[in-house]
This record gives sequence, structure tokens and C-alpha cells, in this order.
Amino acid sequence: MAVKDAKATTQTKKVTKPVEKQLRIRLVRSVIGRPRKHREVVKGLGLRRIDSQVVRRDCPEIRGMVNKIPHLLKVEELD
Repeated sequence: MAVKDAKATTQTKKVTKPVEKQLRIRLVRSVIGRPRKHREVVKGLGLRRIDSQVVRRDCPEIRGMVNKIPHLLKVEELD
């Protein structure tokens, strides 16, 4: 009996995931003198200093954080 190559006998299916939208978030204003909750939201997004940028997936949790401090951020949707 000949042993068949396992790769040749199994067929692979390509599963396509829906493309998740992403947000590029940039801190444009300082957090100095802002309420503690605003500073915590900035830290939770992963921003550290003015003009720092992060890319996060577009989900309700991130949108809620962004909506708390829109005066401090610049948000851009990526495809």
C-alpha cells in the first residue's frame, strides 16, 4: 500500500472574514487641566502625548470612548 500525501488529499477552504473597519485616532489637544475621566479615556485608547496616533477597530466600545472626548481627538476612518 502506498501512503498518499496528506496535503494532496485534503482540500483547503478559504474562509473570508468580513473586513473590519478601523479608526485612526490622533490626540490633538493636551490633557493637562482636563478632568480625570478624560485623561483616563485618553490613556485607555493608548494615546500618550500630543500628535500620538493609534489604529483601533471600529466598535461601539471605541466609539463611545471617542465620543466622550471629541474635543481632544481627530478621528479618521480607514478601509
